[in-house]
Amino acid sequence: MTAMVYDTYGLPEVLRLEKVDVPAPQDHEVLIEIHAASVNSWDWDLLRGKPYITRLGSLRKPRYRILGADIAGRVVAVGAAATRFRPGDEVFGDLSGCGWGGFAEYVCASEEALTPKPAGLSFEQAAAIPQAAVLALQGMRDKGNLQKGHRVLINGCGGGVGTFAVQYAKWIGAEVTGVDSTGKLDMLRVIGADYVLDYTKVDFTASGLKYDLILDVVGNRSVVALKRALKSGGTYVMVGGSIHRILLALLAAPLSAWLERKTIALLVHKPNHEDQMVWKALVEAGQVVPVIDRQYPLSDTAQALRDLGEGRAKGKIVVSMKS
Repeated sequence: MTAMVYDTYGLPEVLRLEKVDVPAPQDHEVLIEIHAASVNSWDWDLLRGKPYITRLGSLRKPRYRILGADIAGRVVAVGAAATRFRPGDEVFGDLSGCGWGGFAEYVCASEEALTPKPAGLSFEQAAAIPQAAVLALQGMRDKGNLQKGHRVLINGCGGGVGTFAVQYAKWIGAEVTGVDSTGKLDMLRVIGADYVLDYTKVDFTASGLKYDLILDVVGNRSVVALKRALKSGGTYVMVGGSIHRILLALLAAPLSAWLERKTIALLVHKPNHEDQMVWKALVEAGQVVPVIDRQYPLSDTAQALRDLGEGRAKGKIVVSMKS
């Protein structure tokens, strides 16, 4: 089979197409013919080996030769002990907990990482869902305790996590303000954001408005500034950001909770098919539509990662094995 591989940390230029063996499923695994895979910031971090925490256990060379966690495709074989799927089933899932390998024509994965593909969705749309949508759900539902009527701000709203978060918050009944660059604001309005702010022109932390929940996908503001924009009793959920900012947020959390009744939470991604089932139901009911900015063939995976790393994506970028 053909796969996009790399053997050293670096920029997208280190990636190359290579013929590799088709893997064989272990007992609780299934073999999937991949139709599409989407690109995530975690792929970008692992490609570069930055921040250096991504190199834990593998300092000199990448642990996984083939990146790509979010996939959609068709089961072609099952392991001896696999019971959830059969050959021919269409599935999607997040492989970050079971070896990655999505930027290839075939991959083996634990059946527990997979969910039946939503009816009526293309493989490309399904591949756009797993990691970004689950992060949005866990950040807003689990960490943020999102409720109907809440005033929500999403910082870094125009990427994968943000576009799912907007639609989920509107489905719950919240008022949503999306913050991103100029070129992404019209798209945010289309998917339901009540208000949009251009971060190059407006500092939302200095506007005087306060929010019940701030979901921060980029981590580009100080904790002190962010707390100014948070109501008493509100929650700030950090999804992305530098290690330095994460540590500062964690140090500030106990004092903020005690003195100001403001919760500071760090979201640690936990892939699971139960949360993928939540999104399956939402997209099948027409409540959520995956936002795909652009689509590339497997041979152009390097460009797909470059677009993501340089912040150009509106929603998700997808790699299609069938184009």
